[in-house]
Amino acid sequence: MKDLKMHCLLVVVLIGYVAAFPDGAPSDTCVKQRANQPNHGKARSQPAHSNPFEVVADSQTYHPGQQISVVVYPHSDQSTVFRGFFLQARDANSNEWIGEWVQSENTKTIPECSAITHSDNRDKLGAKLIWKAPQNKRGNVYFTGTVLQEYGTFWSDIVNKVQAEPQ
Repeated sequence: MKDLKMHCLLVVVLIGYVAAFPDGAPSDTCVKQRANQPNHGKARSQPAHSNPFEVVADSQTYHPGQQISVVVYPHSDQSTVFRGFFLQARDANSNEWIGEWVQSENTKTIPECSAITHSDNRDKLGAKLIWKAPQNKRGNVYFTGTVLQEYGTFWSDIVNKVQAEPQ
């Protein structure tokens, strides 16, 4: 009987491990020891040079209330899908969390730290997100975070690129 109870407990723990955070990162992701990274057991971020994904913003400067589009997608030469993301907006001068994200389909916002994450763990070919600048400030912003290909394969500390201005 004792073995059966231990076996049942192990199955419950493993189910929790496999299904962990299918609906996005929890709000404490911003302040954990490995901030802005998934807490996926022993899995660690992949090397930056192997990152198959782009995070691109349409501006790095903002003025009060401005909306900036941020997209996540695979490099043009790859058709890699991803399952999740966690992005945070930071002021480029002070490094403080800044502004807010507009919640859209299949996303959830974490206003406590100006972050946005996925709300399902289905394969994604891309994500288009909208960030809104604070009403009383102007300056430079950058977007940083993690793109998750699968539970144990993710890239953290990604910093966005800025879309080239049309000539």
